[in-house]
Parts: sequence; C-alpha cells; structure tokens
Amino acid sequence: MTDSAWLAPLQNTVDDAGVVVVLNSALDHGERRALTDLILAPRQQPYAAYDKQHLYASERAVFASGSHGASLALDGTEMALSVCYDANFPEHAAAAAADGAIAYVNSGAYFPGGGHRRDLHYAARALDNGIYVVFSGLIGAPSDFIGGTAIFDPLGQRIAHVPNGEGLAIADIDPAVVSAVRGEQRMWSDRRESLGQRTYQSITLKLR
Repeated sequence: MTDSAWLAPLQNTVDDAGVVVVLNSALDHGERRALTDLILAPRQQPYAAYDKQHLYASERAVFASGSHGASLALDGTEMALSVCYDANFPEHAAAAAADGAIAYVNSGAYFPGGGHRRDLHYAARALDNGIYVVFSGLIGAPSDFIGGTAIFDPLGQRIAHVPNGEGLAIADIDPAVVSAVRGEQRMWSDRRESLGQRTYQSITLKLR
C-alpha cells in the first residue's frame, strides 16, 4: 500500500493495544479494485494480504477477484483469510486447511432472514475440515445487516457469539483440539484429493 494515512486512527489503537487487526475494505490497487483484507500490526505498515476470490453478482462490475489465498501466522497459529461469499464454497476452506490453516477467518454481511444460512455455512466449514471458524458480521446500515459475529470450534459448535448488535466474540484457538477432532472425525483424513483440483494457493504473512 502506498497511501495508508486514512488508517492512522486505527493504526494508533493497534499500536497502543498491541493487537493485530484484520480489516476488510474496498481498496483501489491502481490497476484494479478489490475487496481486500488488510493486516494491521503494532508499529508495522498496513499490509494488503488478501483479495476476495468469490465475487457476488453485484460486485463483479466494480471489483476484480483475487488470484490466490492467504494465511496469517501468529505465534505459530496459521489462520486463513476469507471474505463473505468465499465461505459459501467448501473448497475454499478445504484448500486453506490443506495448506496448514487451523482457523478460517471471515467477515461478511447478511441481510435480514439470512441468519440460518449464515450459521450453517460457517459451522459446516468448521466441521468439514476440523478447524476453527472466526466470523465477523457487519451490523446495521446501509442494508439492515444482521451481524451474527461468532466463533465455531472444529466440531462446528458455536463457542462464542454476539447474537444482537455490536460486540466481541472471544475464544481460544487450540491446536490440540484440532488434532483431537481430526483423530476422531475421520472426514479430513479419509478425503480423496483426487476427486477435485485445489483452487487455493496460500501465502503466509508472519508477524512477530
């Protein structure tokens, strides 16, 4: 990124709190526009890490789709990045898990009436792959978005939830739980990779 001045207020908060933020935003990359996940880390330049790969119909006239996946490694935990509609495609999360991710991070916007579909998608991605799924739901304007921020464990169980309004969902990401679930739920180890081509090429950003 060449112009990150608009991120200064959030960057200051990140620096003061010592946290890492994944921020999704429409971003002009010069030659193209994309729906981009930015990584903000303490005392580092914001990093444009991932562009949404699956564009909804209304987005295709404005934005370009991303060409590869991305994962963020923090303290030895690899977390795949995704945006909204990406999570509707099982192969997206499966490719991320195959590349070593044990958590799948997604931000998305759901309209009124979409709560069941939202929760089913993220629980399924967790159970299918034996990974955690962390979902941040947009709330309010301009389309009465319904939020639903939640964290799902590798069995697809919701372990943290913001049912209404704004708030924080907080849970531990435990690699031992991922290993235990994959040992008991055999779908991950019994899958046949020959039945489909991988569509996800992962890159890893390591922050220290």
